[in-house]
Amino acid sequence: MRVFYWTLHSLLSHWRRHPVQFFGVLTGLWLATSLWTGVQALNSQARESYARASQLFGDEQYLLGASNGGLIAQRTFIELRQAGWPVSPILQSRLRLQGQGEQRLQLIGIDPLTLPSGAALAGQALDTLDLAAFLGLPGRTWIAADTLADLGLVAGARPLSESGQVLPPLEVRPQVAPGVLMVDIGVAQRLLDAPEKLSALLLTGEFVRSDPHLPPHLAEHLVLTRRDEAADLGRLTESFHLNLTALGLLAFVVGLFIVHAAIGLALEQRRALLRTLRACGVSLRLLLGALALELGALALLGGLAGVLSGYGLASLLLPDVVASLRGLYGAEVAGQLSLGPSWWLGGVAISLLGASLAGISSLVKAARLPLLALAQPEAWHRAQALWLRREAFLAGVLGVLALIALGAGDSLFAGLVLLAVILLAAALCLPLCLNLLLEALLPRCRGPLAQWFIADSRQQLPGLTLALMALLLALAANIGVGSMTEGFRKTFGGWLDQRLFAEIYLTPRDAQQAAAIGDWLIRQPQIRAVLPSWRLDLRLEGWPAQLSGILDHPIYRDRWPLLSASHDAWDRLARQEALMLSEQLARRLNLHLGDRVSLATPQGEWALEVAGIYADYGNPKGHLLVNAQGLLRHWPGLSPRNYSLHLPAAEVPALMQAVQMAFGLDSSRLIDQSELKAWSSRVFERTFAATAALNSLTLGVAGVALFISLLTLGQARLNQLAPLWALGVGRRQLAMLSLGQTLLLALLTLLLAVPLGLLLAWCLVAVINVRAFGWRLPLHVFPWQLLQLSGMALLVTLLAAAWPLWKLGRCTPAELLRTFTHEP
Repeated sequence: MRVFYWTLHSLLSHWRRHPVQFFGVLTGLWLATSLWTGVQALNSQARESYARASQLFGDEQYLLGASNGGLIAQRTFIELRQAGWPVSPILQSRLRLQGQGEQRLQLIGIDPLTLPSGAALAGQALDTLDLAAFLGLPGRTWIAADTLADLGLVAGARPLSESGQVLPPLEVRPQVAPGVLMVDIGVAQRLLDAPEKLSALLLTGEFVRSDPHLPPHLAEHLVLTRRDEAADLGRLTESFHLNLTALGLLAFVVGLFIVHAAIGLALEQRRALLRTLRACGVSLRLLLGALALELGALALLGGLAGVLSGYGLASLLLPDVVASLRGLYGAEVAGQLSLGPSWWLGGVAISLLGASLAGISSLVKAARLPLLALAQPEAWHRAQALWLRREAFLAGVLGVLALIALGAGDSLFAGLVLLAVILLAAALCLPLCLNLLLEALLPRCRGPLAQWFIADSRQQLPGLTLALMALLLALAANIGVGSMTEGFRKTFGGWLDQRLFAEIYLTPRDAQQAAAIGDWLIRQPQIRAVLPSWRLDLRLEGWPAQLSGILDHPIYRDRWPLLSASHDAWDRLARQEALMLSEQLARRLNLHLGDRVSLATPQGEWALEVAGIYADYGNPKGHLLVNAQGLLRHWPGLSPRNYSLHLPAAEVPALMQAVQMAFGLDSSRLIDQSELKAWSSRVFERTFAATAALNSLTLGVAGVALFISLLTLGQARLNQLAPLWALGVGRRQLAMLSLGQTLLLALLTLLLAVPLGLLLAWCLVAVINVRAFGWRLPLHVFPWQLLQLSGMALLVTLLAAAWPLWKLGRCTPAELLRTFTHEP
């Protein structure tokens, strides 16, 4: 044990003499762990919120809903209870509170007294709840603590709805889902202006498994579905979270490059110390144990710092992620982090794993070198050259794996594997490519100083390789994701301009109001076209989808963008012979033009041929388009869910005011085109805000890696620069030559990053987007964006090189002369 103590003491003394390397290892582990744990915190928070949403009424619950997608009359509930059905009523809808801007909450009205015995409510058994206060006057509004904090309210407050209705006092319930308000069913009917109306009837799985039969006069009006919000949200948002994880993993790998570079340089500088310890009788096993313990201690320090920083990073990105999930998927996620011990311990564990991955190669190289070779730089460099040849071979193997992943299946995981192997293979090929480029430049150099400039740049490659790899990956990721984002913005904007053809979009509260609004609208002379649409939710092969019915009107033929269609698609749709469907649903179900789709309806099977496929960006569910008359024939009793109104733009404000005065619709049910476009654009920008932030952080991490490598190599560089100084080259000129070498290597890396980034962009739009979201985007190249990123990369390089070069420029003649002390 004493030998082990002094061995460890000797190894740790290196960090006291080289604090920059110590800072490099610690910074790499800190940044890598911080970015990874931050992303995992966001994903963990979202999944915990999905689980809370699924547990509002306990496990395995079923819903009886109206077959026409509307509300159910309260007398239906009474009839079913009298027939022996243990149903419990639910009324839910979106609700806005005064003073809360655009934030819309989910209001759920319940009747706890009719819930099955032993059922749970918001994660608690019914017999443990104070139902007297909940059902009495003034009642209670159950709300989660994080939602209460997001609203800036306190327990006991009685906020007002947008229509001026007073809510019961707020009461915190820990297991209520984020963004949800739970009240008594009677209170919900008052707040939502839905007297004697219900959204659905809740049933237990035990009763459903007994195979009950609905009364005949209700069977055609009700449909039974399983309530499984967690599974639906998990399936719909899986791709979003997987993409976040991939970005976090990329940042983690880039951070580990810093650790790998610093550990490798530290081990090389300790060759003489390792030789001395071995010569003094320290066994190889004990020496490697001491090195591993040293690395573990560094990983623990970096992991603790990284977990704390990851929590802060997740807190900063959480609002954008919450807005993205709400806007894209309708998923509510808590706006404040609530993470368990497993996340904190997992963050430290990932730091230990990262340190092991980053340091294992250096330990293996040191263990395999002969004892006397430890003190010989040539032996070390020979081993390094062999290691690089192995990396080049591995890059070739990864290239083959990329081709296999491209052709293997349609899973998102295979697409991410394709991205990973492409990036890793490119990183491994970088040293060879840089060496070949520098070798090609060498014959074109005429003067001796120019030849030294190129030759010395090649000599610096081993020390800067990992930092340049990190820079390559960061630049490629920024180019690829930036091109994909800008291309999506361009495509999405054009699609919105085509798809949003109406000036006003109106959503009635119920069937009765829909009929009244329809009659009123057709009497308004300023309206050029009133286009009602009917919609219902269904499932196709387990996937949630929306079936919409539209009228045969020229505006759809002119403005509804189709990706592919048969020559008479709209005519066949009007004749009720065919349907159209969204691109993502077509891909999920592997449907093509001419294929037949069978829809289960209350009137029997309805078989239609696929006549057109259209883009439906931003909709996580599948979408089908049929003729309205055919839809109403198979689902009788459906009422219009929306009205699209086409009228002169100058008439829009007056008509919206008239509709509000006549029918009392709030702003969530009456939207003009400009507001809808603005909202869609805001959702788009916030969706990619977290991605842009992680990309910028990754580029920053690469800059830190380059800075630490240059700073660490600063002292060793004196051995190469001192002979030039002795030959008459000034210190300022030496500093400028070193800056030129750094910029040259960065510029060559940038030139290699551009085609890699464009390849990455193609993978994102043609592979990842298709497998994750179901739609394919056109590939766009934006030269101005590439120029901006190139300038940013050179700026990062200049900042990384500034301090090391400043130190070199201020190096005294005595320090330069000292490098000749040990010359023979």
